[in-house]
Amino acid sequence: MVKALFFDIDGTLVSFNTHRIPDSTVEALRQAKANGVKVYISTGRPKPFINNLGQIADLIDGYITTTGALCMVGDEAFGRFSIEPNDAKRVMDACYELGKSCVVVGTKHISLINDSAELTRLFREGLNLDYEFAPLDVTLKEPLLQLSPFFTHEEEVALMGQLVSCVSSRWHPAFTDITHRDADKGKAMVAMCQHEGFDVADTMAFGDGGNDIPIIQKAGVGVAMGNAVDMVKAVADHVTSSVDDEGVSNALRFFHVI
Repeated sequence: MVKALFFDIDGTLVSFNTHRIPDSTVEALRQAKANGVKVYISTGRPKPFINNLGQIADLIDGYITTTGALCMVGDEAFGRFSIEPNDAKRVMDACYELGKSCVVVGTKHISLINDSAELTRLFREGLNLDYEFAPLDVTLKEPLLQLSPFFTHEEEVALMGQLVSCVSSRWHPAFTDITHRDADKGKAMVAMCQHEGFDVADTMAFGDGGNDIPIIQKAGVGVAMGNAVDMVKAVADHVTSSVDDEGVSNALRFFHVI
C-alpha cells in the first residue's frame, strides 16, 4: 500500500515546455491526498529555488532539497550533509581556473562564481529563476550544501578524482550537482520516512534525471517518466508516459493510488 509519494520537480512534476504542472497531475495529487497519501518533493533545487509549485503548495508535506543534502518538514530542517571545506575549495578553484560558472548553495544564502550568459540562459530563462544571488563572501561563511559547476562530463570526471568526500549527480548536460557523498535523494527519502513514521516499502518515487536514480532504486515503487533518460528507465519498476502526457496521473492510476 502506497502511503507516500516523492516527486522530482523539473521534467517530472513541472514541464520543461510550459514551466507549469499539468492540470492532470494537479488533479491526480489532489485525489491522492484525499485518499490519505502524503506528498513530498525530491529535488536538486535548494528551497529558495523552488518557485514553480504554487499549484500544489497546499498539498506538500515535506521537501528533500539540494539532491538530498537537506530535508525539511514545515520549519524543521534535518538530515543535513555539508561539503567538506577542502573539497569545496577544490571545486571553486577549478571553476576559476577553467572560467566556468558555478552556483554555490549555503544553508541560508546562494551565490555565483563567474556569472555568464550560459547561466542566464539555463537558470534564469530555462528554469524561470528570477533570484537575487548573495555576495559570495556571505555564502562562504555558511556550511555549503551543494555546488553546481557548469562543467563538461570530461571536466567533471577530472574534478571528482580530486575530491575526497563528494559525489556528483547530473540531471542536465550543461552542469552537475556536487554534494557530500552521504547526500542523495535515496538516503534522504529514508531519513524522511524515519522522521514521518512510515516504511520505505510504502513509498513511490518519480523522476526523470540521473540524480533521481538513488530514490527510484530505493523506493517501494520507482517510476521513470516517459521523458526520462535511459539510465533512469533502466532502474525503474515502471515507466510511465511523459510529463506532458499525463505521466504522473497514469502511473498513480496504474498502481491504484487514485
